[in-house]
Amino acid sequence: MIELNGSSLRIDQMRAILYEESGVTLNDEALIRVTQSREAVEKIVREDRTVYGINTGFGKFSDVKIDEKNTKALQLHLIRSHACGVGEPFPEIVSRAMVVLRLNALLKGFSGIRVEVLERFAYMVNHRIHPIIPQQGSLGASGDLAPLSHLALVLLGEGFVWQNGQSVPAMDIWKKHRLQPIVLEAKEGLALINGTQAMTAQAVVNYLEAESLAYNSEWIAAMTMEALYGITDAFHPAIHEARGYPEQVDVAKRMLDWLEGSQLTTIQGEKRVQDAYSIRCIPQVHGASWQVLGYIKEKVEIEMNAATDNPLIFDEGETVVSGGNFHGQPIAFAMDFLKVGVAELANISERRLERLVNPQLNEGLPPFLSSEPGLQSGAMILQYSAASLVSENKTLAHPASVDSIPSSGNQEDHVSMGTIGARHAQSIIKNTRNVLAIEALCAMTGCHIRGVEQMAPKTKAKFDQLKEVVPPIGEDRIYAPDIEKIARYLTR
Repeated sequence: MIELNGSSLRIDQMRAILYEESGVTLNDEALIRVTQSREAVEKIVREDRTVYGINTGFGKFSDVKIDEKNTKALQLHLIRSHACGVGEPFPEIVSRAMVVLRLNALLKGFSGIRVEVLERFAYMVNHRIHPIIPQQGSLGASGDLAPLSHLALVLLGEGFVWQNGQSVPAMDIWKKHRLQPIVLEAKEGLALINGTQAMTAQAVVNYLEAESLAYNSEWIAAMTMEALYGITDAFHPAIHEARGYPEQVDVAKRMLDWLEGSQLTTIQGEKRVQDAYSIRCIPQVHGASWQVLGYIKEKVEIEMNAATDNPLIFDEGETVVSGGNFHGQPIAFAMDFLKVGVAELANISERRLERLVNPQLNEGLPPFLSSEPGLQSGAMILQYSAASLVSENKTLAHPASVDSIPSSGNQEDHVSMGTIGARHAQSIIKNTRNVLAIEALCAMTGCHIRGVEQMAPKTKAKFDQLKEVVPPIGEDRIYAPDIEKIARYLTR
């Protein structure tokens, strides 16, 4: 069980919650802060002080005072009216992340929500009750209003949840667990939906998948180097230390580690003086993508522990401030940056793939790795597929964060589009995984032709694992299932 306190949640803990099925507990000191914040809200209601979101309308309606008897209805109307997301739902793992992150943010004790609401969130995490949340409809400012409203609906018994991959009414789940839906009190509806947890949840999953993909790209590139008699001198530590980027140094070190003991790689002058950039510059290019990942991790971990509600309550309710922490610009920039960093892993992979199949570049391997060139097409169209995916990535990599459309009667006149950026980043990750899967298939085929017994021990071990997934290219077959199987292997 991982204890949440609103301020120290880390990426590795999210990995455990999302992929290793760890549960969560709530920190006692955090619950005291939450209780004090709630008492402050109730005091404001009793004293009939006019405070945004507690007894006023929302957005452009912020100047409309709401009578105390209508504060519960105000919160219910808010959730129902804002639950207008469309499109395919977020993957269930993103939904789980969203619940965890909203819970963690509310535990900071600045939002005026009751402890029992947070306990219900924790129950949802620990019993794998994951809301079905449409992906489209968030501008990424004023919070991820539409997605988080669909999340909040489940608390009210009005939404839908995942069960065995199917959609089930939330009320059915609460009946099954013998629990009553939550009835929202003053401020609670706004506290649930003012936040960046949709984009941040997708960002967490994106980071974890991209990190795994970056590591996988290195052994795949190492296997390609063996198939092409690559020159290892380009990975000499002195070169990379001379430039000074730690990530570049680390990639070069890992590449040499993968290739240690190989009888297929060469030294400069043995077959040629130097390799093409897609081989020689692996540390520089992959290392730069690792720099991107470092930036993403830093920003995402800050946002995972951020108070992104509005208004925020301080000094036991004496200071209630409307601000803009719900604005998703930091994560919007981070996700646009991630798109570029991951797309480059696909770009350079496709160029290595081209060298594997092109008879003018592949150091004597059969044209297109065909077992019978002409009769058998081999990997000819595999390169087409990779090129298509790389080209698609270039359109998806256009920054979503440079766009803004005013909303709420121009009250919310600048928005981040961060959730769009996060969704596009996930598409680029999937495309890149498929490109690397194609490179892996062609690289293993090249090594199979060269002689597997000459491979480095570590790449040979990967070859043996991969061969259990799909065989090397031989007689022409339908390659789509092979790509899918390798892509699944790369998600482990």
